[in-house]
Amino acid sequence: MSNRRFLRNLAAAVLGLLVTCGLSTAVSAQTTAKTPQKRPQARVSKQTTTAARPKAVAAATRRRAVARSRAAAAARALKEAQEPRFKLDDFGALVPDLRAEAAIIYDPLTGEVLWEENSQNLRSIASITKVMTAVVFLEEAPDLSEQVVVQRADVYRASTTYLRAGYKLTTGDLLNFLLIGSDNAAARVLARVSKHGSVGFIARMNEKAAELGLTSTSYADPSGLLNDNVSSAYDMARLIAIASADERIGTVMQKANYSTLIGRRTVHVNSTNQLVKQGDVDVVGGKTGFIRRAGYCLATLLRLPQSGKQVAVVVLGAKSNAGRFWETRHLFNWLAAKAGDLIGTPLEAATSVSN
Repeated sequence: MSNRRFLRNLAAAVLGLLVTCGLSTAVSAQTTAKTPQKRPQARVSKQTTTAARPKAVAAATRRRAVARSRAAAAARALKEAQEPRFKLDDFGALVPDLRAEAAIIYDPLTGEVLWEENSQNLRSIASITKVMTAVVFLEEAPDLSEQVVVQRADVYRASTTYLRAGYKLTTGDLLNFLLIGSDNAAARVLARVSKHGSVGFIARMNEKAAELGLTSTSYADPSGLLNDNVSSAYDMARLIAIASADERIGTVMQKANYSTLIGRRTVHVNSTNQLVKQGDVDVVGGKTGFIRRAGYCLATLLRLPQSGKQVAVVVLGAKSNAGRFWETRHLFNWLAAKAGDLIGTPLEAATSVSN
């Protein structure tokens, strides 16, 4: 019996040992399955990164080279644009070689065209429109101390403006905003508060153009935002001379900046005319203009340094903001160098006209 009991005990012990070993193996297998295995992916990623690094460096080098090339091209274009270009006319005389679409040099005293290129072409004139806006608003001698309130419609899609709905300021402030900062909302307010009203004001602008003999000129809004404000360099040369003779307009266009207090806020306006801001040319009056259709435009009345004589220089359709000022300077400098040949005294001019 004891042997039999011994064998049973031995069998139970062996069975327990086998069960224990089986559980341990299973647990070990589960643990192994749950433990994330290190894959060779990290090594592959490192190899990929190492391989891609030269490509990234090469791409960055190419980008820097392209940027340097573009900067150099822009610098060359800038230098070329600043250098005056000349050509021979039909008579063999050396004259300016224009980069803009149209331009003119005009003597307002005699009505003589001293030089021109495409000056009769009909073109969009953008914010040069505001010169006529000022002329029409001032023709009834309004009280420039009168205060008006800016409305929401005045500033809606006005593009360039220093104004906000609810601002209260004088019509004199608005005139300065109009001609110095080329403020489109200011043009709308002046038209609206005039005796003509917004719609009647535009009609009066066109009537005034006809009265002044500006046969190529037509207006569609008082700010110049619309493409349908059109004229010629010849007409705008005449208009800028007429407008600048009005001290209420001329003195404003000669300012480099303007500030006014609106409520508790001081609003500061800078001139869009670089010739005025730099001050090395004697500007009697001038107005800039730009929309996509018109290109960059500038109508100016300038005073020659030698004689003090005034000449109107108009550039329409220049290729850049700076380009309209370079073109104007080139034309003015060329004229100044040839002033003795091209411009006579008023008596001489009158005699030549009468003959």
